[in-house]
Amino acid sequence: METKALSFALSLNDLTNNRFTSNTPHAAAKVSVFTVRCSSSGSGERPWKNSDARLVLEDGSIWRAKSFGASGTQVGEVVFNTSLTGYQEILTDPSYAGQFVLMTNPHIGNTGINFDDEESIQCFLAGLVIRSLSISTSNWRCKKPLGDYLAERNIMGIYDVDTRAITRRLRQDGSLIGVLSTDNSKKDEELLHMSKSWNIVGKDLISGVSCKTPHEWVDKTKQQWEFSKVPGEAFHVVAYDFGIKHNILRRLASYGCKITVVPCTWSASETLKMKPDGVLFSNGPGDPSAVPYAVETVKNIIGKVPVFGICMGHQLLGQALGGKTFKMKFGHHGGNHPVRNLRSGHVEISAQNHNYAVDPATLPEGVEVTHINLNDGSCAGLAFPAQQLMSLQYHPEASPGPHDSDYAFREFVELMKQGKNRTKESLHQLSAAQALDA
Repeated sequence: METKALSFALSLNDLTNNRFTSNTPHAAAKVSVFTVRCSSSGSGERPWKNSDARLVLEDGSIWRAKSFGASGTQVGEVVFNTSLTGYQEILTDPSYAGQFVLMTNPHIGNTGINFDDEESIQCFLAGLVIRSLSISTSNWRCKKPLGDYLAERNIMGIYDVDTRAITRRLRQDGSLIGVLSTDNSKKDEELLHMSKSWNIVGKDLISGVSCKTPHEWVDKTKQQWEFSKVPGEAFHVVAYDFGIKHNILRRLASYGCKITVVPCTWSASETLKMKPDGVLFSNGPGDPSAVPYAVETVKNIIGKVPVFGICMGHQLLGQALGGKTFKMKFGHHGGNHPVRNLRSGHVEISAQNHNYAVDPATLPEGVEVTHINLNDGSCAGLAFPAQQLMSLQYHPEASPGPHDSDYAFREFVELMKQGKNRTKESLHQLSAAQALDA
């Protein structure tokens, strides 16, 4: 055991006069001499965690950090999210598959984890990047700390890294591919090569997050969280799971819908056999151009029943109508994006998560842009009344908040009601025509 000694000599007068050095002469003072001995075990252990992880970006920058959650090496696209709350909903949002989510809010983990706020049955994101990890939790619903939760789900996380500097880099250069590693045996050059060799563009990510078989959904928004008066009439909705968030299904159920969730590969013909009142095309991860089978399905359903597209569903509708989509510089990720409803003139604060957008200039005549993002003017909503179609680029289910856009579910219900009345009217006219022929 190594022992080190430090010796001190202090004047009693200096201590009582709150003065340790002086050039002025003064009376003789008593001097106390004492020694402090410090011992260490020699193991080099410190009472704080050392940096043990690296985030290597494809631009060559290397960011040292401390790890929490799972260990290992993972590659993904780095995006930043500006939400102040709701990190658990973000962790369980399937739309983040293949991405490292950097939270711009510096303090994460203070409310811990509960099992009511999850948006899917697992975490799909590649990793979590934060500035400061809370050392304690304080919330009446908390069941476990964030680090334990991520470790159980094999999700990597890092903290004590300059998230402001990384965010500025992403805003300037656009989203970057990165490699997150706790493996000291891997050299920086090896990790950099991994980041330059992987690309998220053109990858089918929805097939990895979609359900495998059809199932019914019945859960509604819990009464203590309900904030809207819901209609009584029930409608059957077939919801395509491209990575659907649970709260989208809860909001539909709360508006009186009977919901059948189907996989992303479910054919249009099988859907139409179910005779739904409407079809929902959900949110999901990645590039809409990488899933032509989904575009074809959407194309074969449009015009036959009322449809509502959210996020990925919105982009697939845009392509199915003949429009084009493009990859944005760094996308929209956060719960504070202002959107203008061009029909009402109202501005909504919305929750968004997407890296692709529809180019409205490529859409055919008759398609109406209903919403625009006020940060960059991009298309945030579409309608095609002749085809009973509506879509939003953002998340009206507000998970996590705000609730400004919940009315979209009511509009979808109204669209299905109009479609039902139109069908009844057509059947009545057909019956009248057959009666005349007889």
